[in-house]
Amino acid sequence: MPTLVSNAQPTPFQRNLPNALVWLRLALAAVFVAILSIGDSASTSLLLLAAAIFIVAALTDTLDGFLARRWNVISRFGRVMDPFADKVLVLGAFVMLAGPAFAREQGNDLGYQASGVYPWMAVVILARELLVTSLRALIEGEGGDFSAEWSGKAKMVVQSVAVPIILLTLARGRWSPEEPGRIIIDAAAWTTVVVTLASGIPYLLHLLRRAP
Repeated sequence: MPTLVSNAQPTPFQRNLPNALVWLRLALAAVFVAILSIGDSASTSLLLLAAAIFIVAALTDTLDGFLARRWNVISRFGRVMDPFADKVLVLGAFVMLAGPAFAREQGNDLGYQASGVYPWMAVVILARELLVTSLRALIEGEGGDFSAEWSGKAKMVVQSVAVPIILLTLARGRWSPEEPGRIIIDAAAWTTVVVTLASGIPYLLHLLRRAP
């Protein structure tokens, strides 16, 4: 039998749900940051809660894009706010992980960064995002296409996996540099930095090709 093609227009629910998920991700990002702001590396329950919230927020990123494409309801709001919400969530996570709270345990200095994320790492991740955002504004302002590179998508996946891995590992202990759990934390942090830096290379080359 021939396949029937539906010409039905998206319902209000279908048009609004992807954008509602973006708003939800922003709200969850704010809650995530607030939770990490009130605890330290020894706050096991807060670390578990923060990890759960981050995972849910990251899943909304996958879901809203999938639904917007499936229902053909991609909007200007979504094109702007979806990557913005991603950056608030991810950058907020790495800024907090690089903060002084993760160098303390119940008010005492640990002498190392329990999260494995040092301030310079957060700066590197932030610098990459600023580069790509500036380049997107330049190219799209000139009427060009700035679709996401595969490397950018891979970077987002690695970052979204690394944050809960670090939080969940910390929830089991502080893991000093001599302990085996440290390998998991350091591997997650360093892999994120390397992949983030590598993912910026195609965008930088794109900029150099367009330079006069």
